[in-house]
Amino acid sequence: MTQSTLLHGRIVQGYRVASGPSADYPYGALDRQRSIFKSRGLDLSGYFNGTLNIDIRPKTFRMVKPELTFQHVEWTDLHPPEHFSFSRCKVIYKDVEYGGWVYYPHPETKLRNFQNPSLLEVIAFPIPEINYGDEVDVMVNAEEIEVSMSAREGGPP
Repeated sequence: MTQSTLLHGRIVQGYRVASGPSADYPYGALDRQRSIFKSRGLDLSGYFNGTLNIDIRPKTFRMVKPELTFQHVEWTDLHPPEHFSFSRCKVIYKDVEYGGWVYYPHPETKLRNFQNPSLLEVIAFPIPEINYGDEVDVMVNAEEIEVSMSAREGGPP
C-alpha cells in the first residue's frame, strides 16, 4: 500500500449471507462468487469463506479508486447482476496482521440488503479465536478508500 489509513473497529454480526445459507439465500454468496471472481483475476483461495463485518463508527468510508471492480456479476438467479469492488487491506487482531480485501458490493446494484457506510466488509485469511464484539484495527489503502467522520457524529456530511 502506498498511503494507508488505520481504522479501529468492532466485529459485528452481518446479514450472514456471505457464509450462508441465510433467510435470503439457500447457499453462501461467497461460495457462488469465488469462481467468478477467480475467472476475472481475484483468487480468494485460502481466505475464510465469509466476511468480517467491522463497524468503524463514527467514521464512514467510500470506495473512490478500488484496485479491482467486477461489473455485472451474475452469481444468482434470485436478483439481477451486481457490481463488486475490492481493495487490499490488513486486519490487525491481537497484534497479528492478516491479509485481506475490503469486499464492496455496490449499493446501487445490491437490491436485498442495506449497505451501512460505517460497516467495512472484509474477506481475510482465517483469524483464530475472533468473535463478535472483538476490537480490530484495519489498514486500508488511502488512495482507494476515502474515510471521513459521520455527519451524525459532528463530522462533514
